[in-house]
Amino acid sequence: MPQVPQTFFDALAVRTWCGLALRALGRAREEIDAINVYPVADGDTGTNMYLTVESAAAEVEALFAARAGSGSAPTPADAARAMAHGALIGARGNSGTILAQLLRGMAQVLTGVGDAPRVDAEGLRQALRHAADSARRAVAHPVEGTVLSVATAAADAADADADGATDCGAVARAAYDAARAALAETTGRLAALERAGVVDAGGHGLVVVLAALVETLTGEAPEPAPAPAAPARAAADDDAAGPDACATGEGAPERDAGDDGPAYEVLYLLEADDEAVKRLRERLDELGDCLVVVGGDGLWNVHVHVDDAGAAVEAGIEAGRPHRIRITHFGAADAHAAGGGPLRERAQRAVVAVVTGAGLAELYTEGGATAVLAPPGGQPGHEELLDAVRRAHAREVVLLPNDAELRREAAAAAEQARAEGIRVALIPTRSAVQGIAALAVHQPERRFDEDVVAMTSAAGATRYAEVAVAERQSWTTAGICQAGDVLGLVDGDVAVIGADLADVAATVLDRMLAAGGELVTLVVADEAPDALADHLEGRVRESHLAVDTVVYRGGRQGALLLIGVE
Repeated sequence: MPQVPQTFFDALAVRTWCGLALRALGRAREEIDAINVYPVADGDTGTNMYLTVESAAAEVEALFAARAGSGSAPTPADAARAMAHGALIGARGNSGTILAQLLRGMAQVLTGVGDAPRVDAEGLRQALRHAADSARRAVAHPVEGTVLSVATAAADAADADADGATDCGAVARAAYDAARAALAETTGRLAALERAGVVDAGGHGLVVVLAALVETLTGEAPEPAPAPAAPARAAADDDAAGPDACATGEGAPERDAGDDGPAYEVLYLLEADDEAVKRLRERLDELGDCLVVVGGDGLWNVHVHVDDAGAAVEAGIEAGRPHRIRITHFGAADAHAAGGGPLRERAQRAVVAVVTGAGLAELYTEGGATAVLAPPGGQPGHEELLDAVRRAHAREVVLLPNDAELRREAAAAAEQARAEGIRVALIPTRSAVQGIAALAVHQPERRFDEDVVAMTSAAGATRYAEVAVAERQSWTTAGICQAGDVLGLVDGDVAVIGADLADVAATVLDRMLAAGGELVTLVVADEAPDALADHLEGRVRESHLAVDTVVYRGGRQGALLLIGVE
């Protein structure tokens, strides 16, 4: 039943909008995923936008629940602020990160940042304009024919209506109609979209969100945008899988024909000041493309496509405190696109693994796994693990926590994923080297149970150790250690305390090989001396002729050295 036109954009409207947008994106996300050919044909734009709005809606619901307990109602500014914060911390992918900035831009007007709050029709006009402008500023190199063009068209229409409607519903409808028209024009504005015969996926998602805004403020759902067509096979040719200019990266280095572009998508939340983020933008712009940095007030969401994921993470560490780090390899998505089939069908099986260094993250993703990079000095929570299981986009998932202390969080994530219809097996790996052993025998073509048994057996047959430097004096199973001592831990317990890194590492390796072994895996941190791996490899060759050794670089992984013996 139609509502009376709403003059003010109140807290309940924010709550209703988030709920309607979430449900609408839930209905549309598969068709949006299916037309995702630009900037990378990885088929997850709809899902990323859905998860971003899901986080925004959850934050608003938490606000209302908290205020209900205290007996006070949220103000419009409270609700808008919660929406923006939820979107920021939950933003996923290129499209979700831009959507988060659009919502943040609107919230800044509704909450009165730098001015008095505006929650009337004029305030909504200003909010739409500020959202479009701030989203453009957030990307390194804006490109027309994307979600940015759709947002700008919506803002322009709202501005053009400045002398007309005085209620928020009419402003929202004018913005929606213009966005819908601009969406239809995106096909002819980008070569990749024109070859595929589709509209921009991110722009389509924004139109869905704006339709929910119209319904919120008028009580009537507007005429929907035409259902997007499936991409033509031509979209899989040439640069459709690896864009000639990223959706946020016009001016990125030109690529030779057949170059699929950066190998990794890197995302993280970052606690840092404005000056540090300015330097970070410059550094990441040098490393890759599709750079989007959104946020403010000390909290940022960073998104970039790079070949060197480790360098992107380390740039964040230099700028501040990164957490919720996610690294995704584009190989699987490119393979789908290059094959000319569906851009991203749900895979039958995937592996999700927690790692402690960017080098390990690259190693796991190159092996076909979805890597969850633990923050420096911390651990991912079950929500982050659940998100990684969802991002794996598979019917069956093998979860490798690679840390005994993560068992409970991993079990909670697995249980929730099972409730969502995903078949999950949790293998209790206690070290990244056990996870490497499990991933080495992973064969997605065999039966799920057989694969899990083989991976579990490989992990269980791998003894693990690490060499680290003590941070403080403490009691250990090998005696008292002092700050600065080198510790050798075998299967989780301190076995050796010494002063020299190479000596302790050699002693630990000898003890492990005393019980036999066929393969030694060494994962060396960036902080370890360059000669350490050579020293240990030589020791194995001299004393254990039948044992092979493989060395990996783990990045800033906490321990200076990880050792696995199979």
